Formats: sequence, C-alpha cells, structure tokens
Amino acid sequence: MDLTEVSQLCERFKAAFVRKDFDTCTDLLSQLKVLLTKFRSLPPLFENTPNAVNELLLAREIYEHAVVLSVKIEDQDAFERDFFQLKPYYTDAGSRLPPSQQEYLILGLNLLRLLVQNRIAEFHTELELLSATALDNPCIKHAVELEQSFMEGAYNRVLSARQTAPHETYVYFMDLLAKTVRDEIAGCSEKAYDYLSINDARQMLLFSSDQELLEYVKEEHPEWEVKNGSVFFQKAKESTPCKEIPSLQLINQTLSCARELERIV
Repeated sequence: MDLTEVSQLCERFKAAFVRKDFDTCTDLLSQLKVLLTKFRSLPPLFENTPNAVNELLLAREIYEHAVVLSVKIEDQDAFERDFFQLKPYYTDAGSRLPPSQQEYLILGLNLLRLLVQNRIAEFHTELELLSATALDNPCIKHAVELEQSFMEGAYNRVLSARQTAPHETYVYFMDLLAKTVRDEIAGCSEKAYDYLSINDARQMLLFSSDQELLEYVKEEHPEWEVKNGSVFFQKAKESTPCKEIPSLQLINQTLSCARELERIV
C-alpha cells in the first residue's frame, strides 16, 4: 500500500470528522487501521524504512483523531484501545518525531477517563510517567486539580471545573464525573435523612435550579417522592431490605472460640 493512498484516505477521514459525520469516520478509521498494519516502520517493528518518519507521523495523526472520535461518539472502550495504540508514538517514537500539538490534550483526556472510571492507581501511574514540562501544561494540571478536589470531597470544585475545561472534548468526561459526584451525594443523603426541602436538596446536589433537581430525581431516583416542597427518601429506604444480624449465632461462635482458646492455653 502506497503512503499517498493512505494519506488520501486519511484526508477523507478528517473531512468527515469536520462535518461531524461520525458514522463515515468510524468506517474509514477501520480501513485506515488495517492499511497501517502494512507499514513495517510502525510499532512494534519500528523498521528504518525510507518513508519511516512520514509513515509514523501519518499514523500518529490518525490515532490522535481516533482518540478524539471515541470521545465524540462517547465510546470509552474505543478510547482505551486507541489511546494505547497511540501511546508508543509519544514514548518509543518520540525522539524520532517532532512534538505533537495534540499530545498533552490527549494525555490529559486519558487522565480524566481514569478518574471518571475511579482507576486512581492507574491515574497516578500515568502521572509519574509524565515529564515536568507535561505537568505544567494546562491540560494535565486540570486533570490533576480535579483528582485532588475529588479525593478531598470538594465536590463543588469538581462541578465548577467544567467551566474551565481546557478543551471542548473534556466536557464529555466532566459530565460523567459530575454524575458520579451527584450519585455519591445522593446515596449519602438518602441514608442520612428521611427528607430534605427542595431548596436544601438542590444545594446539597449542587444544582443551579429546582427544575434541574426535579429532572434528576425523575430520571435517576424515581423511588424518591417529591411533595409539599420536600424530597422524601423514606420510600427508597423501605425498598432496600435490611439484613438481620444473627446475633445469637455470633455470640455462640464467639464463646465457642473462647473455650477452644482456653483449652489450648
């Protein structure tokens, strides 16, 4: 397969991307990935062919678009696959290629994905692999500050960070993170209170209007009851069966263990 033909197909892919024709993008991307396997200059072989640098640059650009496409179509599995296919172009082939303007944007997106999926250990592993220059980049700093706020329980900072997202592609993961935060608060609220006034519930769940709160209740917690200006959680508590603790059985087992220990001593 000639490099020019792959480049032409890549241009069609990028044109479809600009048009937001994501179905066509997905089809063309599948074709491009198959064609890239014929270039021996690409990972994992990295053979020093005559067009090696141009082939590496083209492949890197294709995978960068693939990562952003996965965000546009809201496919986290595709994001993970495409990111790991792209990563060697930043690490193993990094010294052979000029820096990519998309690198820190995509590395920041990956950190955000790990945070949304609550894969905190992997988040910190990826962070440790980054250079000091990368850590100073706004895209990376945004993800790091979010993780700190999330771990501190400063949920208002997590939600307000959506307004300062360094790129539009971050909004998808920011919205997922906001849902995670609200679900966490909602779970704690229904265990701690029998009911809350609509005003208190709105503030607690960090909504800007009563209408947003009511829509959230309708979509996410239909078991909650809204009446007389309050949100009642009692129904949710009743629907969750409480497990009885077999106290007598536990006492007998404890006494039995104590007797056995006496015999041993």
